[in-house]
Amino acid sequence: MTHTPVVTSVETSRRERWSWGLGSGVVVVLGFVAILVSDHRFFYLDDTESGAVGNWLALGRLLREGQFLPLVTTQWMAGNYPVEGQGGLWNPVQMIVNLISPSVDDLALLAAVVKIFFAVVLAIGVYRVALEYGSRPSWAAVAATATPFAGFTLFFEQPSWVTSLIGMAWVINAWASAVRYARGTSGPLPVFAFLYLAISVGYVHAALMAGVAAGAVMIGEYLRARVLMPVIRLGAVSIAAALCGAVTFLPGVLTSGVTWRSGAEGTLNDNFLVVPWSETFSASLPSAVTSMESWSGETTMAPVTYIAWFLVPAVAFIDWRRVPTVVRELSGPLIVLGALLLYTAGPSDIGPIRWPGRLLPFVAAALLIIAAVLLSRFGTLRSLRGRLTAAGVITGVLLIRALSSGPQLAGRHLLSVLFVVVLGGLVVAVFRARRATAATALLMVSVIPVALYQIHNYRPVLSEWNFPSSQQEARAEFPDWTGTTLQLGDRALSDRSPEDATDRWRAQVYGNYAKVLDLNYVSAYTPVGHQAFSELLCVAYEGTTCPDAYRNVFRPDVYTGRTTADLMLLDRVVVQKAQYPMWRQLPVPPGWRWVDVPRPQSDQVAVLERVDGPVSTQEGTVSATVNADVEPVRSSDVDESLRVSSAAGGSVVFARLAWPGYTATLNGQPLQTKGLGDTFLYVDLPPGTTDADLELTFRPPGFRLGLAAMGAGIVVLLGLVVLDVRRRFSARPQSSAARSSATGPSAL
Repeated sequence: MTHTPVVTSVETSRRERWSWGLGSGVVVVLGFVAILVSDHRFFYLDDTESGAVGNWLALGRLLREGQFLPLVTTQWMAGNYPVEGQGGLWNPVQMIVNLISPSVDDLALLAAVVKIFFAVVLAIGVYRVALEYGSRPSWAAVAATATPFAGFTLFFEQPSWVTSLIGMAWVINAWASAVRYARGTSGPLPVFAFLYLAISVGYVHAALMAGVAAGAVMIGEYLRARVLMPVIRLGAVSIAAALCGAVTFLPGVLTSGVTWRSGAEGTLNDNFLVVPWSETFSASLPSAVTSMESWSGETTMAPVTYIAWFLVPAVAFIDWRRVPTVVRELSGPLIVLGALLLYTAGPSDIGPIRWPGRLLPFVAAALLIIAAVLLSRFGTLRSLRGRLTAAGVITGVLLIRALSSGPQLAGRHLLSVLFVVVLGGLVVAVFRARRATAATALLMVSVIPVALYQIHNYRPVLSEWNFPSSQQEARAEFPDWTGTTLQLGDRALSDRSPEDATDRWRAQVYGNYAKVLDLNYVSAYTPVGHQAFSELLCVAYEGTTCPDAYRNVFRPDVYTGRTTADLMLLDRVVVQKAQYPMWRQLPVPPGWRWVDVPRPQSDQVAVLERVDGPVSTQEGTVSATVNADVEPVRSSDVDESLRVSSAAGGSVVFARLAWPGYTATLNGQPLQTKGLGDTFLYVDLPPGTTDADLELTFRPPGFRLGLAAMGAGIVVLLGLVVLDVRRRFSARPQSSAARSSATGPSAL
């Protein structure tokens, strides 16, 4: 920022670009390390502790065993990992995280390191995008450091929604590489790599934003240069990445009909995580809460729509008369921002895609990038008195908006206004003294105290599960309940229990806590679910069941005569005493008995086990037969071989969910797979079957199609690489001739 607008052509040295980029990464690390020091569990809340980290551990163990596309049948509706999608089964970076995770004891620290790493990746991406659109490195660094500390990221993604954070980090870097590729300063490999990483994370919003970013760059670059061929090349590499990433989503899409995510509810708006445009005036006051409805009520009592304290007041220091000259150059970011503003304002649900507020971090990034470019090119201190007045009026509007959403926090809002005015005045004074480096460095560093203030003065907006953060500690304090266990209980009742918050985890599991313990529980976290199974045991996404579940689990099936517990090959049923206070009066089915449970576990749960010992140790997963004889040959989670006989025709039922993707053959001939009650996988044997070979195989739906698409995508990518190499070679003689001309006598 100078007394007069800077020219629109920003020339910087490589050293300057690297220095500011490195500086932004350092500030991000220092900020989040400061948060970690002040709160060791800040990065280990809600979905991170209940879902993501448990999946990293489980998938890491499976990957170490050589299981690349795992199906864990005993986890039932949470064990179909290709359908779950968000395990990063096809994402090489996530696979590395999964492989490392089982070796890290402190899970809170593991989550923190992963999230800080991707916060830096995100900051680098924002920095790169801002540079490509003409920002000075100093202002690009300001945008880069502010983005990971924006309110929604700080209160939702950093503590909980790690997959969203990871996906965004890759998308923003894909955006930067897409601009470079379209302008001929880079090849197709970087943009392909970042797009593929964004898609293969398995987070649908990241995949959608990858498409939006690529499309916006294509439109924007065509508007900027009016040249079609670079746009076609970028479109081709985007298609190649989408083809390679299709295998991540195909299993979920083709299985959706039997899950909660069928999209049958259509499009609706219940205002949940819908963000009206008026929240723009919460973007620059660190204390401002938001009227966005979330889990904490119609008003989310945290500054989740905050972006940066200087963002909105900074518009007073831009020479807006000159901005129209670069609108065409900035059409890419403007298209991204426009699409985001339309989406985040509603509807709340579009089929299986819900909660548009999830994209607020992208809104923050787009606004900060645009601001960095405009301040770099048109920042001015001319007519300073008028600009200070305008900034003061803007700050007053911010205060009024903050008071309307959170009037009970009036004292905080006044202090925030004082902070913005004083620090803003200091920054302006430093700029006026022509110390631009010091001023922008001050803006960068200022994000840290603001973030610390926010996390220490506002409660988390998401749940705190309070899992033990140490794997060793968790296992040492939990009973060695091996075999296949079903827990019946309600997490809400557990949360209201008088015991210490950590005591409940000595006997109960919800979410993916069983994966932390490395125990075989039916209960596990799933955002996808299986409709029929969840109705059978009225089981929720995190393992909560209703009181009727006890009756249902021991109710005989009409066709087989076996109970649900038998059909599932359960060894143990753990009953939460808070949900079943009269547990001693519950009917005990034949073959089961109550067993002694030591304290403190006995204060929380009662346990039923089979009289004759575990059944899950049997060979294979056959749980019932009707008029059929079965001899197991071999079995794994994804395939099974049996020798079967049935003189008059019969059925074989498996302790497997009837997921789409199962195929069966009898002596090599296809055999139809079915679902008993739409839940338990079974096959019918024809009359006269004698010592026949029954082969059962599971492959995720769309697996072959996904591999074929990946092959096609790689072919497209290789073609683009060849074209890029040829383009670079053909450009070399021209560059050499130009250099010779520039150094010859005529250039003097």
